[in-house]
Amino acid sequence: MKFSLNQLHVLFQSFENQKVMVIGDVMLDSYIWGHVDRISPEAPVPVVSVEKRENRLGGAANVGLNLKALGAETFICSVVGKDDNGRSLRKLMKRSGLNEEGLVESMHRHTTTKFRILGNNTQMLRVDDETTQPLDADVFQQLCRSIENILNAHTVDVIVLQDYDKGVISPSLIDFVVEQAGRRNIPVTVDPKKVNFTAYHDITLMKPNLKEIREGLNLTCVDNDECLYHATNHLLSNQNISIVLSTLSEKGVYVRWKTKEGQKGKLIKAHVRNIADVSGAGDTVISVASLCLAQGLGPEKTAALSNLAGGLVCEQVGVVPINKQRLLEEAIRLFKSE
Repeated sequence: MKFSLNQLHVLFQSFENQKVMVIGDVMLDSYIWGHVDRISPEAPVPVVSVEKRENRLGGAANVGLNLKALGAETFICSVVGKDDNGRSLRKLMKRSGLNEEGLVESMHRHTTTKFRILGNNTQMLRVDDETTQPLDADVFQQLCRSIENILNAHTVDVIVLQDYDKGVISPSLIDFVVEQAGRRNIPVTVDPKKVNFTAYHDITLMKPNLKEIREGLNLTCVDNDECLYHATNHLLSNQNISIVLSTLSEKGVYVRWKTKEGQKGKLIKAHVRNIADVSGAGDTVISVASLCLAQGLGPEKTAALSNLAGGLVCEQVGVVPINKQRLLEEAIRLFKSE
């Protein structure tokens, strides 16, 4: 995969002119960092001596952080609880420069919070505090109004549906967003999960991983080339997806897309990395892919840059956004044509 040096610089500069709407499940990632040097006498578990506590933005909010880090203006549309974690999440969003006018508060939901305990830079335990039921009718209508108001007030270049099966996204919301985007000729990208997997129709780009394809389509295998071919072909043909970008962990990504003649597909291998933590890598992949798509970059090059970005964030512990300058430098090193 080759880019000219000028193409890369122009592409990365163009990210700063993009406006992106991210719709989905926002989360608060709460970390306890410490060290371990003994086992508890009460049970066969390690004792973590606390050294630091930290809250970070996760889920759809981490996609917003990645987009912001790449230079794009981002609007987050989601539902949070009227609770302390919701207030903490709002403060983090404001501090990070993310637009929060699309957030809706609900008295009847918990703000999704993932508590991670790390000892010696290794995750020991995760505790989830969340509400996963579908939105109440009045909250759903508030969210739809927020989405429509932002679309009417701003020229949005791409919409990202970031689904974690936490209840914000539903088939009704998907239909609403696709209809609104269609009227405005806005591409829609999706990072799906199991519950709504087959509800995504008429989407520009879908980014499932192997587990999501397997669970979403009720397949017994997708670990070989034939299964992956049939699964992505099904999504393009039966759900009218234009591009499927499937992340394959250490194997890289497989991208399949529609052409005038039919379909094409390509496997792009992963680059060798010192993997520290895979948390949030999918958020980075969908962020880079969405901005590339909004700029009209082709499927192969979009997949190559997204694959590279996902690998880079895995070198750091915890959920962190992509470093734009490092991504550009790595892209130049790996992809620049002579």
